[in-house]
Amino acid sequence: MKTLVIAEKPDMGRNIASAIEPRATNKRTYLEGERYIITWAIGHLVTLAEPDHYDDKYKKWNLEHLPIIPESFRLIPNERTKDQLAVIADLAKRCDAIVNACDAGREGQHIFALIQRYLRLTHPVRRLWISDLTPETIRAGFAALKDASEYDNLTKAAKARSEADWLIGMNGTRAFTTKYNVLLSVGRVQTPVLALVYDRQLQIEAFGATKYYEVHAIFEQDGVKYKGIWQGERILARDAAERIAAKTSGRPGRIAGYEVKDTKEYPYRLFDLTLLQRETNAKYGFSAKKTLDVAQALYEKHKVISYPRTNSNYVNEQNIPEMHRALDALRGSAYDALVAGASKRFVHKGNANVCNPAKVEDHHAILPTHKRPGSLSPDEQKVYDLIVRRFLSHFYPAAEYKQHSVLTEVEGETFKTSVKQLLDLGWKVVYADLAPDKKKPRGKAKEDDEEEETETDAPFSIDASADVRNVVSEVKEKETQPPKPYTEGTLLKAMESAGKQIEDDDLREAMKDSGLGTPATRAATIERLKQVEYIEMQGKRIVLTKKGRMAIELIRGAGVELLTSPEMTGHWERRLTEIARGAAADDAFLAKVKQFAAFIVDKVRAQAGLSRSAFESERPAPAARGAAKRPAGAAKRPAGAAKASRSGAPARPAAGRTKAPAAEAGTIGTCPRAGCGGTIFMGRKGYGCSHYKSGCTFVIWKESFGRTLTDAMVRSLVEKGRTAKLKVKNERGEPVEARIVLRDASTGGLDLEL
Repeated sequence: MKTLVIAEKPDMGRNIASAIEPRATNKRTYLEGERYIITWAIGHLVTLAEPDHYDDKYKKWNLEHLPIIPESFRLIPNERTKDQLAVIADLAKRCDAIVNACDAGREGQHIFALIQRYLRLTHPVRRLWISDLTPETIRAGFAALKDASEYDNLTKAAKARSEADWLIGMNGTRAFTTKYNVLLSVGRVQTPVLALVYDRQLQIEAFGATKYYEVHAIFEQDGVKYKGIWQGERILARDAAERIAAKTSGRPGRIAGYEVKDTKEYPYRLFDLTLLQRETNAKYGFSAKKTLDVAQALYEKHKVISYPRTNSNYVNEQNIPEMHRALDALRGSAYDALVAGASKRFVHKGNANVCNPAKVEDHHAILPTHKRPGSLSPDEQKVYDLIVRRFLSHFYPAAEYKQHSVLTEVEGETFKTSVKQLLDLGWKVVYADLAPDKKKPRGKAKEDDEEEETETDAPFSIDASADVRNVVSEVKEKETQPPKPYTEGTLLKAMESAGKQIEDDDLREAMKDSGLGTPATRAATIERLKQVEYIEMQGKRIVLTKKGRMAIELIRGAGVELLTSPEMTGHWERRLTEIARGAAADDAFLAKVKQFAAFIVDKVRAQAGLSRSAFESERPAPAARGAAKRPAGAAKRPAGAAKASRSGAPARPAAGRTKAPAAEAGTIGTCPRAGCGGTIFMGRKGYGCSHYKSGCTFVIWKESFGRTLTDAMVRSLVEKGRTAKLKVKNERGEPVEARIVLRDASTGGLDLEL
């Protein structure tokens, strides 16, 4: 009999087949060769069942029915992909062994485990664990398949994560929603992330700017001019600053202190996913999700980078030859001049800035592969360029500087000067042909009153024994600045460190196991906060909405502050990591999560009610077509409930029970969300589900990809998962001809298929 290979996605399955079974016959839903049958999941084929699969009473949200804590979790197939699940079941009957070739990480492990559990597959299983999809790597991976039992702890961690999210999300969301009759989404990770944004907003609002003054001077010695800043307590009165300026301006002085030391700057660490997302957000304004999608395309479609969903900035010893090979592969490319100046002697096993096996678990840092890119989109080229240049920088020596610190004394007043003199550009030559980076340099951000540093590549030297003259002193008015609103880049950084302000790279590394979410899930968490309209984007800035503010205040007001605690969720994430390593028990972890879910419900039940005006928004709520003819007594739809988002609250139903709305005109079809059963109808801005009060967050916005969707288009998306080819605009605003496809049947997320 043959061996069944289950990949995570069709493209991955085809890549694997081309490497191990190049003559395989394409059967559309699988490829069959002499030894292997290669098929695939399409994301999650199996999910955890909704509460109403345990008891019909849960179809109506009622606070008295909470908490919902299943003795064992049931699984259901995803309605939209159940045919592919049936294909896997049929193929398994023809095979006597299985290879799990899903993504090499916690989520990929979970996708396979759910299929295995639901179909009750008893075949012996081996695991393919690779970091790129080049044919050579795939063949090497199949030559070194591992027994699936080696990944049992990772499976336990993935299962525990999924069930914990269900317990907190289902109970928390239902409790707060039924209490206030407006959809308030709660999550194990999303709520503390929202709390980070909320707390930063409060800091900004509470900030009071204070004016202060600095005295700046220009000094000259034997034709060498340099700037200095007066040293002392912060000056709050202008006249005090002006007295110092008048006292010192034009006066002779002396060098009270002069220190010179040689310093080196080494290349920035190789990218993990979060660092890459932060870099693209700062440089190009990319969202975390966009960066992940582009990186995934570079990995899966183009095969030009290694596995992107990594949390490591280092490589193992066996990756060093691969890095050397990747460097050679870049010769003759657009990077040829940089490759010519690179040296392999800088990338070796003893270079701890590159090779640190203790800090590599599932995957090494993101690296370019030896495969040359073909035609990349502009966005793909930008991300690829960042990865390649970061990689190349490690094949260059350190940048070398002389650091000059000068203390100049005039009339008893001291001025400090810091000059950073470039001696050798070193690895920074890799970036020399780029436009100047407007971002602040990496490292600890300077406070407003700290000394300014002058960078120069010109010779600089002071004679400490010679006199100096103050050319002029002048007063500079300054003002303290409030904390900056989060961008997606800075929020990712805060998520990684569970909200702690960590600038030091080593401390950042130590916090990786206890951050909020994982590199693979952080982008989705931020997108979720946008979808439920807890946050909005204003340019690159993240802005807290009224609904987001109220959600945090209600949760904290209920006495469940731990639900908003980044540190607590960080501890949970660390425990999941320990489960994956075999250092903690999943049963004990889930027992505590169940206790916490019950605690949340008890606290919400005892909480006082709230006026609906607390949730009202200035923006009009989307109304269903034909709403003017709403039957008497039919419940009004909570504003924006189709997206689990808008902030208007309807009248609270009796006994805290939320009933489904009456059927209305304008229905499009059945909701494609697995296990939902609601109907899709048109609102003012989009097409939402009638089961919004039961927690369905499905919505398709009318204005998508530069055109207004019609009922027929949405019906095609709901029923078939795609439209016919249309003239649309891609994410760069360029006109293209493509199909619109339903990317996510649970939320209504759309994508383009060219």
